[in-house]
Amino acid sequence: MANVAFLGLGVMGSPMAGHLARKGHDVTVFNRTRAKAEAWVDANGGASAATPREAATDKTIVFACVGNDDDLRSVVLGDDGAFAGMAKGAVFVDHTTSSAEVARELSAAAEAAGLRFIDAPVSGGQAGAESGALTVMCGGDAATYAEVEPAILSYAKASRLMGPSGSGQLTKMVNQIAIAGVVQGLSEAIHFGKRAGLDIEAVLDVISKGAAGSWQMENRGRTMNAEKFDFGFAVEWMRKDLGILLAEGRRNGAQLPVTALVDQFYSDVEAMGGGRWDTSSLIARLQR
Repeated sequence: MANVAFLGLGVMGSPMAGHLARKGHDVTVFNRTRAKAEAWVDANGGASAATPREAATDKTIVFACVGNDDDLRSVVLGDDGAFAGMAKGAVFVDHTTSSAEVARELSAAAEAAGLRFIDAPVSGGQAGAESGALTVMCGGDAATYAEVEPAILSYAKASRLMGPSGSGQLTKMVNQIAIAGVVQGLSEAIHFGKRAGLDIEAVLDVISKGAAGSWQMENRGRTMNAEKFDFGFAVEWMRKDLGILLAEGRRNGAQLPVTALVDQFYSDVEAMGGGRWDTSSLIARLQR
């Protein structure tokens, strides 16, 4: 069992840190809102720290799951950042969905400080974090990854090293591109079925068993039909992810016309007041 820190106790980080504690790891947590960290300790044990540096001091592994590139830099760098407190050879594992550029930047900074870095964005959403069934896509050194994989599997059903630093973030971008197209297609399919007067529950039951079946259909099709969106992975988070990957596409020359269009559709959902709705709310803009 490892002596670890976890930085960021949002809807993903809090349950992930909880799984680490339940697996027997000694966990120290940090959150910008101190009350959240104290509440986590009351529920899970361990300890809380006032700064990322304090949380990271003498830890074997430091995990983080925060909002974006700037949030990540704020908990990693500077006098109060995690890197300032970590011992030589310790590993920083970043679960934030961020840019491949910041992953490479922080990997280089870690190496310069005698530390090690793994970028490790996740898929599975809040439900996957709570059930310990996330999928983790990692970038970094193979030997370093092998050291931290057992701890990652405390809250993941699958984890894999995808290549050097930044590869985890690039793989997460592929994941989000695939999801965006599937959710838009499912939205249009349900919308069409309703206009055609079909029993959508029956339609979903039969087509989910064929080539059209997907995780989105199985887990979101019925709630989309019922126009229930007050749960899951928020539209504003998806737009952040799409912004990152569209920028990467402009850099590497990838053509992403469908993804760019779906990003515009999500902008419409935000304008409808749906920034915190689940990403399956794409159907709402078709049914206005």
